[in-house]
Amino acid sequence: MIQNIQLRVSIKEEKLEGILVLKCAQQLGISKNEITAVKVLRKSIDARKSLIFFNYKVAVYIQEKPSETPEYIFDYKDVSQAKEIHIIGFGPAGMYAALRCIELGFKPIVLERGKNVRDRRRDLRAINQFHTVNEDSNYCFGEGGAGTYSDGKLYTRSLKRGDVRKIFENLVYHGATDQILVDAHPHIGTNKLPKVVKNIRETILKYGGEIYFESRVTDFIIKQNKLVGLKLLNDKEFHVNAVILATGHSARDIYYLLHKKEISLVSKSFAMGVRVEHPQEIIDSIQYHCKGKRDELLPAASYSLVQQVNDRGVYSFCMCPGGFIVPAATANGEVVVNGMSPSKRNNLFANSGMVVEINVDKDIANYEKFGVLKGLEFQKDLEKMAFEAGGKTQTAPGQRLTDFVEGRLSKNLNPTSYQPGLNSVPLHTLLPNLIGNRLRTGFKSFGQKMRGFYTNEANIIGVESRTSSPVKIPRTEQLQHPEIEGLYPCGEGGGYAGGIISAAMDGERCAEAATKNL
Repeated sequence: MIQNIQLRVSIKEEKLEGILVLKCAQQLGISKNEITAVKVLRKSIDARKSLIFFNYKVAVYIQEKPSETPEYIFDYKDVSQAKEIHIIGFGPAGMYAALRCIELGFKPIVLERGKNVRDRRRDLRAINQFHTVNEDSNYCFGEGGAGTYSDGKLYTRSLKRGDVRKIFENLVYHGATDQILVDAHPHIGTNKLPKVVKNIRETILKYGGEIYFESRVTDFIIKQNKLVGLKLLNDKEFHVNAVILATGHSARDIYYLLHKKEISLVSKSFAMGVRVEHPQEIIDSIQYHCKGKRDELLPAASYSLVQQVNDRGVYSFCMCPGGFIVPAATANGEVVVNGMSPSKRNNLFANSGMVVEINVDKDIANYEKFGVLKGLEFQKDLEKMAFEAGGKTQTAPGQRLTDFVEGRLSKNLNPTSYQPGLNSVPLHTLLPNLIGNRLRTGFKSFGQKMRGFYTNEANIIGVESRTSSPVKIPRTEQLQHPEIEGLYPCGEGGGYAGGIISAAMDGERCAEAATKNL
């Protein structure tokens, strides 16, 4: 017999050997000797009060052995001679689209503008140490996309868009820890994601798919409203049956190309702001009600904050406990910051995007002349401002949190994890009022919700501008562009996802749609 039950375990109890079996026996009123196994289905932390508990959902096996057969079996077969599907982009959406194509008996041919995950590292070093941006290989472009060098956060609310469990199981199949199947807010970690991504690539190649790195698509060949070919930067051409466009939210050249070819785009609302960085110990002390170091069983504490300010949302985004801030620019002449964490989340700092909702139809009237690309141009101008203010390198503009709110230049800045360095500037005057004023009000509110959050020991660093795409590529219910047959906009770049898992699920859906129509 198998029984699913809920348990609450204190930190003191968590340190005792065999505590889960004992707790299960007590709750079920049976002898612990009758329990043959306890399988953890879900684990979370309840730190709302000073006495902290671990909440467990477990399957208790009573005089029965657990099945060793996995819930999902990934039975890939050779597709080297099968009909081809072309995929532009090899981030989460592109990777899972390729894997799903193989499952469905089609041959994926992936075109990725950036380098493989190993070779990307040299270009990331160039950004951090020499302030040089390779526009095809950086924190956004390359094997695995922006997700490869990120926290690897896997939490999603998009539970109705696809089989979330299957996506997780596939990550485990390709080398991720099975802990992601249990944690309420799972993540893989910057240090472990490259191996998982490499393993996915090897699976695709093993079963007959093709992957071309450093292959930027520069043109679509369209005849009678049907996509029939792709042209690369080196003028090489591919004949295509169908194309899954999974280029991510930072591939601006794709939006410009579509716009130039008069293929419909839609402007969409998005969010922009800054990164805020605290010593991790401050966030731990707030969330865990402790002084000094947190208990060894507790992970680096995180937070989630939201406040309505003048009819716009101000909220935390991509919070990275025990992490660091990185330069995420995709072109020289701009500064963009993002956050990430290693798997242990053991860095000394906590950082999070703090962003303001931008209503693209109401908030940026001065950009109407750019039509559907107005949000994109606004985004670019803010990144150029950050570049100028930082000193025309990848040094980022920074300010102490309290100085930003109170409107004064910081005489000096706190230590930071941002490797290219910071330049003290008056961000309270440089950010547009629609962002800066709302952030200042939002930070005051967050300081009331989390006592200790509003502190002179925190920096804000600009700009956090790539939360999502300001452009949407429309598609029908069949996931195909309404004007161009054979074009399937996908993932974050299409405007249909907001993270690793939702992008992966959308990749699978687009693969199913594209293959169904061939």
